[in-house]
Amino acid sequence: MCGRYTVITKMKVVEKRFQVDATEVKEHFTHNVNVAPGDKAPVITSAEPHKLQLFNFGISPSWAKKRMYLINARSEGDHNKENDPNYKGSKGIIRKPSFRKPIRSQRCLVIADAFIEGPEKERLNKPYLVYSKDKKRPFALAGIWDEWVDQSTGEVHQGFAIITTTPNALIQKLGHHRSPVIIEREDEHKWLDINTPLHEVTSILKPFPPEDFNAYPISTDIKKAHNKDVSLLQPTGQRLVTEYDYILFQELDLQGMGESQAKRRREKEDKDNTQLDLFSN
Repeated sequence: MCGRYTVITKMKVVEKRFQVDATEVKEHFTHNVNVAPGDKAPVITSAEPHKLQLFNFGISPSWAKKRMYLINARSEGDHNKENDPNYKGSKGIIRKPSFRKPIRSQRCLVIADAFIEGPEKERLNKPYLVYSKDKKRPFALAGIWDEWVDQSTGEVHQGFAIITTTPNALIQKLGHHRSPVIIEREDEHKWLDINTPLHEVTSILKPFPPEDFNAYPISTDIKKAHNKDVSLLQPTGQRLVTEYDYILFQELDLQGMGESQAKRRREKEDKDNTQLDLFSN
């Protein structure tokens, strides 16, 4: 599942990246390092593809008798109950009562800079921040949205859910059995277009390339939904996959140019100690 994620990019950058009008959102949202169920967060919907909006994290089907917070929607639906990472079967989401209408005509891009996940058993008792290695952020998680009307007050609640799929190699290494779908940039318009054929929509619901992302452990204080301090994103241990900021050829080339071993060692240590800067835009 994906129950927590991070939005820290300035809204003016989001506005430029996704070519949307973020005027209203700028007035009510700055950032949220720990987006939790029930929080309002920025999305771009199929109904308003040129506008950034704030919806609640957690969808309530329009037909529901009481408000719900469905935060995730399985792309396989009721299929793949064993969570086989190699599952290639049908996308049962198109038949689930809560999601069959939204997946056809109420899709959205969920704006994110990173997401938070833990092993299947420990979950947020052992959290990791999963981020883009090349700093291509923000990115878009695949979402669906719906509106629910409180019959007693007439109030309209707009909410969204993040679609999940099978885990890639990175998420398996982390120890979890599900992963959010990250929309590739070239598919974002297709995802928002309600005229996109359903088979093309479901073809987008696949694991993200594991080589493009990495993860590092963070504080368990992230479990508390009200904790929103940026310090929560500081690493508490080593990256899940070792990253090298240089290649062997470059190192050999430097040796040929007379670089000292001590200088190369210092440079390597500096690079190894460099942590992902999530707050630069």
